[in-house]
Amino acid sequence: MADFQMSDGMNYAPEGKPSPVVGPGEFEFAAIGLDHGHIYGMCNGLIEVGATLKYVYDPDPVKVADFCRRYPGVKAAASEEEIFSDDKVKLVAGAAVTSERCALGLRVIDAGKDYFTDKAPFTTLAQLAVAKMKVARTGRKYMVYYGERLHNESAIYAGQLIKKGAIGRVVQVLGLGPHRLNAPSRPDWFFKKEKYGGILCDIGSHQAEQFLAYSGETEAHVVHSQIGNFAHPEYPELDDFGDAVIVGGSGATQYFRVDWFTPDGLRTWGDGRTMILGTDGYIELRKYINVGTDDGSDQVFLVDKKGEHRFCARGQVGFPFFGDLIKDCIDRTENAMTQAHAFLAAELALTAQANAEVIGK
Repeated sequence: MADFQMSDGMNYAPEGKPSPVVGPGEFEFAAIGLDHGHIYGMCNGLIEVGATLKYVYDPDPVKVADFCRRYPGVKAAASEEEIFSDDKVKLVAGAAVTSERCALGLRVIDAGKDYFTDKAPFTTLAQLAVAKMKVARTGRKYMVYYGERLHNESAIYAGQLIKKGAIGRVVQVLGLGPHRLNAPSRPDWFFKKEKYGGILCDIGSHQAEQFLAYSGETEAHVVHSQIGNFAHPEYPELDDFGDAVIVGGSGATQYFRVDWFTPDGLRTWGDGRTMILGTDGYIELRKYINVGTDDGSDQVFLVDKKGEHRFCARGQVGFPFFGDLIKDCIDRTENAMTQAHAFLAAELALTAQANAEVIGK
């Protein structure tokens, strides 16, 4: 993995081992909207499980040229319509400006295709409501790349441990999602709240999704949330800090904190950590780095009735979401992620943002 990917979260694009679930040309997809570097991680994940990347479209020819260099053989489409009119394209992946992701998704679904968008999938609750109606009417998928769980092997392994009952019933999830701002590398839209939605809407959506995944909650509500701009007055619409408390319908709780304060001295773009408390033990994930060591990423710590256990999940469990997503698109199943789950995670993040108390001024 290139160093720039480890230091810059916007261009972080994990690569895994090929594990095809379809043959060449059996499942074709396209990329539309190259405004965020996560599109590369999304495409990597799909290609590694056998999907064929057929087209790319973005109005910016520079972005398209860079994309085509990364994926030789992909065709630069002249328009969205060229992609929409090709019946062989079953899925469209997109990482448009956050506020434009919903509109793109509606166009994709209207064209009879499934949609796979970068997080955050929406910037307003009104967008979410429209997407829910569209999906209910068409049966199409509006899937979301919640990469902090789906594209991290320690996070995947934690889910497998929980499913096996390793820590009993999940009581609480603590999520820490610091990121490096690296402001000069960010596009102008990143600093406009109408465009990016706010910190809880954006990177907070990762945290809400992990809570639902690990706790198994299918209902939840936001108890309290806060946002602030503590150190970036030159970007008055930027939230550089946010946190929230969520309670699930069965009683599990979450506290999460997200921020743009990763110091330059850290070797990666953020010291992302998750702690999951259960009735019979707890799990800690040190996702991207184990500070002060050379252990690398994907460190998993489990404490249970039998003792203390440590695992390195890197290169061990893979990224099953992508293969499951392709099979879901073919079979019309929901094994990768249910639509209700994807939408509820977004709703929690949007609600936390909309109701947040402003602090730090």
